[in-house]
Amino acid sequence: MSFAIKLHLSPYLNHNLQTTTHQAKLTNCSTKFRLKPIYHSNQLIHFEGGRRKFKMQGSSGTGLSIKSSLIDPDGGVLVDLVVPESERGLKLKEAESMPKVSLTKIDLEWVHVISEGWASPLRGFMREDEYLQSLHFNSLRMEDGTVVNMSLPIVLAIEDETKEGIGSSKDVGLVAPDGELVGILRSIEIFKHNKEERIARTWGTTAPGLPYVEETVSPAGNWLIGGDLEVLKPIKYNDGLDHYRISPQQLRKEFDRRQADAVFAFQLRNPVHNGHALLMNDTRRRLLEMGYKNPILLLHPLGGYTKADDVPLDVRMEQHSKVLEDGVLDPETTIVAIFPSPMHYAGPTEVQWHAKARINAGANFYIVGRDPAGMGHPTEKRDLYNPDHGKKVLSMAPGLEKLNILPFRCSLCICQLMVSSLPKCDATEQTFFVISGRSQHMTLWQRRWHFSILHVPMSSSSSLGQRCALMPEMVRTLLMVLCALVVGKSLSNITQACRRRKQNRSLLFYLPKSKGFVC
Repeated sequence: MSFAIKLHLSPYLNHNLQTTTHQAKLTNCSTKFRLKPIYHSNQLIHFEGGRRKFKMQGSSGTGLSIKSSLIDPDGGVLVDLVVPESERGLKLKEAESMPKVSLTKIDLEWVHVISEGWASPLRGFMREDEYLQSLHFNSLRMEDGTVVNMSLPIVLAIEDETKEGIGSSKDVGLVAPDGELVGILRSIEIFKHNKEERIARTWGTTAPGLPYVEETVSPAGNWLIGGDLEVLKPIKYNDGLDHYRISPQQLRKEFDRRQADAVFAFQLRNPVHNGHALLMNDTRRRLLEMGYKNPILLLHPLGGYTKADDVPLDVRMEQHSKVLEDGVLDPETTIVAIFPSPMHYAGPTEVQWHAKARINAGANFYIVGRDPAGMGHPTEKRDLYNPDHGKKVLSMAPGLEKLNILPFRCSLCICQLMVSSLPKCDATEQTFFVISGRSQHMTLWQRRWHFSILHVPMSSSSSLGQRCALMPEMVRTLLMVLCALVVGKSLSNITQACRRRKQNRSLLFYLPKSKGFVC
């Protein structure tokens, strides 16, 4: 008995594919990386033996050192707004004498984003002209006439009392939620915060229940304050994950150290599943077929604000780490880092921001899937956005022309169950991981772990198809029943597992017990 899954990535590349350096044939790539464990420590790895050399096809015999920075940051220069250590003492004293603006936790995340250059060429919270361009055109026009993408307004809201306290001052100090002075906003401009206009143009609806709106916009002040940002020291969260928070500048240097000739980025806000792994590995294979010799994957989960029923960041990062540790993704060609931006759930508008930020990190390919940055409608039983519009918008968005968009679509012909095709396994027990959609009715334990694990004893001679993808409820249930029949497991346990998950989107995983994902 055999079934088949088909994973399509077509159209695979958009018309913006750059052909000069990108289609060069590179040789002399036999050198292997030597890696130490990186999963719970800083993964900016310094390889032994210095930089590798490549030769361009058709060039003279001289070696050409390949740099990963195949794509320039927006504005041409990567913004870095962190004050040099030698100046911090004086800047801190200066900030202490200024009027103060208190930041929320999400405001602090935006300070982090701006300071490291993710929003280059933006140099601070938006003034009114930048805000209006972002809100109405999804882009900013530079002094030289060029256009850069900027689909989300990055703004700082203040209350009436704070505005009065600032008075005629041109500079203000920024205070973190814990009371620490973290930055200075200079040459400020204060303007009206029209919340309804902002919400309608960013989300395309003013329906109640939008997570970011409820958390940030609705309770915010009636004024926006913009200006040039100076950050007194790098933003740290001290949550055990700061070694994953790698700046665009650090990422570009690491891509150069690894001698990447292409960088493809993939964002997640939930755990990696087998379909994701298949997609990322297949993308690398396609890039190799195109002539690249060392494409590097930037696996870049979003690490800022997410809604309450998304999987917590620490759980996601532990699972991402395990995926590398078990070789599901190759640590030699993968960098896992946290993207510090808050999540808006603004669909095609927000996905432009996600793609633009990866340009500044040095990625020249961006993978976009179904309904990126989307969510269910907050008051109706439907998707808030058309699931296909994200990838279509990215292929047309102003300011993203230099980024190669990689749209993909999982097309399931028949769920795969290949009882005889896999090598025999020495393990006496295999584990099925059933990962289902989140539910607001889950217990606290379930909300944290999100995983339902079904252990199925198997003989060493049994084998099962390893590649299962997102599947309709009926097909998934059929596959589970077939699995139960193959391994001789009673259907009662399968039924109980199904009943515990009422959502209609679930994933069935097969992995040896020794290589199970950390849950």
